Order: sequence, then structure tokens, then C-alpha cells
Amino acid sequence: MEKVIITAAITGDVLPFQTRWLPITPQQIADESVRAAEAGAAMVHIHARDPKNGEPSTDVEVFRDILTRIKARSDVIINVTTGGTYGQTPEERRKLVPILKPEICSYDIGSKGSTLGGMADKIRDEDYKHPWEKKFLNTIASNVWANPYNDLIALGQAMQENEVKPEYEIFDTGWLRTAQYIIERKGGYSTPPLYLQFVMGVSCAVPATTEAFVILKHMADDLFGKEKYQWSVMGVGYPSQFQMACLGLMHGGHIRVGLEDNLKIGPDTLAKSNAELVEKAVRLAKELDREVASPDEARQILGLKGKDKVNF
Repeated sequence: MEKVIITAAITGDVLPFQTRWLPITPQQIADESVRAAEAGAAMVHIHARDPKNGEPSTDVEVFRDILTRIKARSDVIINVTTGGTYGQTPEERRKLVPILKPEICSYDIGSKGSTLGGMADKIRDEDYKHPWEKKFLNTIASNVWANPYNDLIALGQAMQENEVKPEYEIFDTGWLRTAQYIIERKGGYSTPPLYLQFVMGVSCAVPATTEAFVILKHMADDLFGKEKYQWSVMGVGYPSQFQMACLGLMHGGHIRVGLEDNLKIGPDTLAKSNAELVEKAVRLAKELDREVASPDEARQILGLKGKDKVNF
């Protein structure tokens, strides 16, 4: 098996009241990213926050600040979100691609709802750290996270024009069909190989189970050709994050861990950093006889343009 690429998803849209260890400011996010890389992550997946209150942000200059700080200190691949979060428009999320021109971006290929909004009924007002957190949960409860066809095409074209590798986020079986449809009709949007990220355990999508993983993998093999794409798998929550990592390691794929997807290092213990989660993933890889890829090895595996061609 080739070397495994470990990705660390640093913040996502986790709410500050959920864990005291969530990085918020550009400096904190950069520090977490560098530590994750030092622990063994070849790639970090980045969302931005309002430095004042931690609210998810699409501010280009906040992103630039984060990415520049990471690049100055590490060779790690910087994977920029274009998925953003609920309440952000496709235009807001897409603008990062032509301005920052990263090596790789997430490419969410479908729409979804979420049951996370139901948390709002279970959280006391005094438990929130910021007023926006309750509003955010209510936004999730009353909205669909939409990625209509025309916006998907516009995003894919922006990636192609700026030599940005799409990381196709696959939350459900239908998303694989959508990816195939768009690739066949618009000619791809990336140099080979195609790169898929199986997202498992989200409340509205495929569960984090062996059976669901096998279905996704078999469908992808049939649609794209077993030898013609690279793939990664992630599990949401604990212990799913590490259970899905083991499946990925055993089946020759790549894996993603990090605070965006899971806040725990053990059944009753919050992780204190992304690096702590990466270290556990590295231990699992070694136990399963998978060598861990460096950032430059990961760039070669995925066919990335290189950190010298980004705009930050």
C-alpha cells in the first residue's frame, strides 16, 4: 500500500461552548495547524473565524492571515474550505478560490439538512459563550445547506481556472452520482487523480459503519474506476473518527481527523489539540503497517500544483 495522507481538520464550525480547546484567532488556528503537521499531518483543512467572537467567517483577509502564518512556518498542504457553513451564500464561499488560489479546496457536491439544530432545545442560555451560537443553531434548524447545480458548476470552473485541486466531499451515495455527472459533462476540474473524501457519521447522511463504507467504496470503484482515483475517509464524533480511520488504513486509503469532526481523544476525555488526534492516527497507522506521507509526498500522490503557486 502507498503511504497514507493524514489530514487534520482544525476548526470547522464547532461552537466555542462545546470545548475550551477550540482555536479561534488566526494565530491560534495557525499554531494548531503547525502542531498538527509536526505530529504527522500532511494536510490541514482550514475554516476561518471572526477573531473577536469565534463566529464562522468567509472574510478573505482573515483567511489570508491564517494561511500566510501557516505557510511561513510549515510545508504542510493547506486545504481551504469552500463549504463554509449554514447561512453563508455560495458566492461568499466561492470567492476564496480565485483570490487565494490554494493548492486544494473542499468541494461539497450536494445539499443537505441537519439535525444539529435540535441542540438549541437542550442548551441553557447561560451555557453559550456568545449570543451568535444560539442563533447559529436555530439557523441550522430552519435552513438547508444548499449547493444547487449552477453553483457547483461555477465553483468547479473557478477551481479549474486557478489550478486548484477539488476534494470532492461525499456525504451520501447520491453525491457520488452528482460528482460523476458534473465530471462527465464539464470535463473534470482537476488534473488526475480524482480525489474523494468519504464523510461518514453526519446526522443527515451515511452512518459511520463498515457496511456504509463498503457501499460508498464499491460505488466509487464502479463509477470512476478503482485505479483512477484517490480517496480518504473520516468519521464524525467519537469513536467513529478512529474506527473509520482504521477502515481507511486497512483498505489502502487516506484518513482525516481533527477537532472539526470529533472533540474527544477518549470516551470521556476532550482532546486538547488537533495534534493529539493526529498523534493517535499516526499510532494507528504504524500498528497497521502504513507509512505516513510527508507533505511533499502527499502533493505527488494527489497531483497538486505546489505551495509556490498559491496567492498567499
